[in-house]
Amino acid sequence: MTSDIDDDAIIEQVTQLVRSRYPDVPQSEVDRIVREEFSVLSGRPVRDFLIVLTERAAKQRLKKMGKEPRR
Repeated sequence: MTSDIDDDAIIEQVTQLVRSRYPDVPQSEVDRIVREEFSVLSGRPVRDFLIVLTERAAKQRLKKMGKEPRR
């Protein structure tokens, strides 16, 4: 069950995924964005998709900021 997964482990996993796609963005900025997006989503009743939703939200924010992902 996803609720058994530690929030910090989810944040770390998503942070690594996003950093690999946006290597030119400062690590501290990626960390902050992932934590902020996770906190918005983590209070929802269904936690099964937190990793995917947090990653998607963080990437969308970076794209809005004009950051380009690595291809």
